[in-house]
Amino acid sequence: MIPLDSEISKARALVVDSNAGSRSALVAMLREFAVPEIVQARKAQEARRLLETQRFDIVLCEYHFDDEPVSGQDIMDDLRLSHLLPLSTVVVMISSEAGYAKVAEAAEAALDAYLLKPHTAEALRDRLVQARQRKRMLADIIALVQKEDYIAAAEMCQLRFKTRGPAWVQAARIGAELWLRLGKPHAAQELFDAILLVGAVPWARLGVARTQYDSGSTAQARRTLESLLNELPSYADAYDVMGRVLLDQGHPDMALDALRQATALTPGSVARLVKHGLLAFYYGDPKEAADTLAKAARLGLNSRIFDLQGLVLLAMVQFDLGDRRGLAQSLNAMVAARAPQTGSPRLRRFELVIGVLHSLLDRRVADAVSQLRALIAEIVLPNFEFEAACNLLSVLARFSKNELKLEDVNEDALKLARRFAVSKTTADLLVRASFGHAPFEEAVRRSYALICQQAEEAVSKTIGGSPAEAVQMLLASADESLNAKLVDLALHTIERHHDRIPDADALLQRAKLLHQRYHGYGTQVHLSKGGDPRIMKGVASPG
Repeated sequence: MIPLDSEISKARALVVDSNAGSRSALVAMLREFAVPEIVQARKAQEARRLLETQRFDIVLCEYHFDDEPVSGQDIMDDLRLSHLLPLSTVVVMISSEAGYAKVAEAAEAALDAYLLKPHTAEALRDRLVQARQRKRMLADIIALVQKEDYIAAAEMCQLRFKTRGPAWVQAARIGAELWLRLGKPHAAQELFDAILLVGAVPWARLGVARTQYDSGSTAQARRTLESLLNELPSYADAYDVMGRVLLDQGHPDMALDALRQATALTPGSVARLVKHGLLAFYYGDPKEAADTLAKAARLGLNSRIFDLQGLVLLAMVQFDLGDRRGLAQSLNAMVAARAPQTGSPRLRRFELVIGVLHSLLDRRVADAVSQLRALIAEIVLPNFEFEAACNLLSVLARFSKNELKLEDVNEDALKLARRFAVSKTTADLLVRASFGHAPFEEAVRRSYALICQQAEEAVSKTIGGSPAEAVQMLLASADESLNAKLVDLALHTIERHHDRIPDADALLQRAKLLHQRYHGYGTQVHLSKGGDPRIMKGVASPG
């Protein structure tokens, strides 16, 4: 027995392999390396559960699993996209020659190393020694990330990059990801560009596209992605980003195609299936949405990776199909999922939405009305999100199309539209959420046209030398509508023309308060909370 390194006595390892012989061989190798605690998993879903709930220092994962629709890459992609894979964990993917290309691409994303079968114990030792040495070099940065001190961690990465300190390329990558998370794409691009000078690695090129998109340069981001995908047509991560770029550019059909490509490449990725299903619900075929969301639920309903918004939309399709049994199962699943998180407003609203649908299908109209009124009362709350607006509008549309009467329902739809029609993309999604109900669709279109008109009038007043009048008009409209586009424009006008606006400081505080309370809940469109934190939770620029 030769210890891997001086700290191996504290390590926990996970070996994931469906083949008992291969699994035993890997366990034996780790024991020879003096790893004291080794956990084994035979199935991909078992591995997913273990990695979501426990910490491991080393993970050895087989790429292919017999008789399972999930691959090792699917597991690691889901964990990475959902930020559930600690930076301190060393991940080694193991594959036969047949899976080499896919494993190599997976290594670009979340892995520290990969090995081709057959391999020797010495080859595995070399990979683990090198990877653990890199982790030790990054230990100070990783500690800050684990404490969620992201700014300090990003700044330390920046310093490591500038001084070309130990593991500076890896530090630059961590730093770039942190700057993106913190909403500073220009700082991220500086690091990605520096990495590209060392070598044209695909993940750095993808990082550049992400920074371009986050900076508002969607056309440039699309060109970068098209070049990358032309060279690497099986790079699933690039299709994820391309999906949201195309959606933002007003090409939902093409965005859906991009997500279809991503799920075709990683068919067992729960996070990608939910994103695909959500976009298919709004822009695709109901059957495609139902099949994709149902598959995601089968693979990961009890997983932290599964975004429960997918269950809400699955319930809507079940309602439309008159599937009482399926809808009851969805309601029960949501009740169970919410039980450990009773304080979550988001999950409470999810349960109410499915509850309304269930009551309607059972013709318990009084119960449905009571639940709907509880949802409608929350429209003006700061934490009422764009996602919640789409869900409520969809339920109201189904209620109305079933010829059921609800007092002031058109006014309620108008409130939703005026608050959340901040961009062409959000307005289009609200129209789609209206389920073909013409009065609601018209309310959304009129609201967006009015918001654009008010913004244009404010710009004209500012150009005409009356920025104070423009700000007063914008804030008056924003107070009434809670529309983030108007709040943003008011802030921009005050900051740019501060010296020409009487009581500018007081107006600035008023605008900042509105921004703080309402900006984060309607300016952008994300496709889900699981996975990439950016594609129907509300990210199109409010323009």
